[in-house]
Amino acid sequence: MTEIPRRQFIATAAAGLASAGLATQLGTAAEPPSAIAPKINRPPPPAGPHPFLTPAGDFEDVSRGTPNPGTLRGEALTRARLTPETWRLEVTADDTRVDYVQEMTSIGRPLTLDLPTLRELGEKHAVRYIKAMQCLNIPSPLGQGLWEGVPLRDVLRLVGKMNNVRRIFYWGFHNDDPKQMFRSSLSYSQVMETPPGELPVFLAYRLNGEPLPLKRGGPVRMVVPWAHGFKSVKWLQRIVLSNDYKANDTYAEKNNDPESHLKTAAYVNDVAKRFAAGQPVTVTGRAIAGWSGLRRVEYWLRPIAGGTGELADNDPAWETASWTQCRLDEPPANWSGTLPAGVAPRDVLGFDRQTGQPLSWPLRYSMVGWSAAISGLAPGHYEIRARSVDLNGFAQPEPRPMLKTGRNPIQVRRFEVG
Repeated sequence: MTEIPRRQFIATAAAGLASAGLATQLGTAAEPPSAIAPKINRPPPPAGPHPFLTPAGDFEDVSRGTPNPGTLRGEALTRARLTPETWRLEVTADDTRVDYVQEMTSIGRPLTLDLPTLRELGEKHAVRYIKAMQCLNIPSPLGQGLWEGVPLRDVLRLVGKMNNVRRIFYWGFHNDDPKQMFRSSLSYSQVMETPPGELPVFLAYRLNGEPLPLKRGGPVRMVVPWAHGFKSVKWLQRIVLSNDYKANDTYAEKNNDPESHLKTAAYVNDVAKRFAAGQPVTVTGRAIAGWSGLRRVEYWLRPIAGGTGELADNDPAWETASWTQCRLDEPPANWSGTLPAGVAPRDVLGFDRQTGQPLSWPLRYSMVGWSAAISGLAPGHYEIRARSVDLNGFAQPEPRPMLKTGRNPIQVRRFEVG
């Protein structure tokens, strides 16, 4: 495979590239009146323990690999091609023959991209997008960042004419050990035919305005806005265009759903174990607006005896639960204090290009804070649960035909009023 010099590479490909305008975000429908009309005690927005954008070093980490590629240093890092100078992305056609594939994939030319080439593509085609990262099988989000990179569709256009491509396989560095290879895949349409209002798959090289750090999957990782984290493969180095229609995802193993979308779900922050009688109880948390959007967050406060209060999924108490609407945090009044320096809201997908305001709130596939203030509680033991309700009217944890489509159980916190 021949590596094309950057300037020649860009010049050769320019004629085949259409201008990539920023995609807009689908707005949400007007919210109908809730079936329950609770009296809501609306406290001021809490400062809370979670900034809107999670600092790169504060993301929770669920990376795989022994040793973890994010821990490599020195010569090991160079050999792995995980420095900005040594990173390369290879794009090829699948040459693996399987019985059920009748025609082999062909492309105009295989490619090898370096980081300066990708960044130069970004001067014309870069996208910026706020996305929450959440793993398929863990109970809390990993963090939320402003990701920046180049749509994968614009990179793939550089291979020239493509024939017999149904799926795009990709993986990153995992110690050259086949048993540790972490792979994922997307359909051709998901990558190349993103409709207006939807957000493209892209190759990210910046996080929160800074170069993507190694621990977060740098120099370059895949970012799939609507998906759980296993689709956003870290340390990206290889893309293979294939006529194989079967998903090759590592996460398809062990009964996981490789096509699951990010779930709409509410998460509850820790609460104090004890409150003085007469003291208001403030509960806070975060909610992810998944593929089906977020209409509201609700809480259920339940007195319990003795402080145990375990509740089985089939307990009759669920049928008579009284859910009260929580307060969602408003968009920041001044985005310049939230976004990285030099980044204007109108340059971020999901914001109006003219006004710089979010096209919907919460932003799709992002997290928003919520809070509830409860006063007048009698002394005793209590537990509080929170759930999301999506734009289709489904309350968390529905709709979910199997646990491995994304873990979103209703969380509970317990406390005592003294």
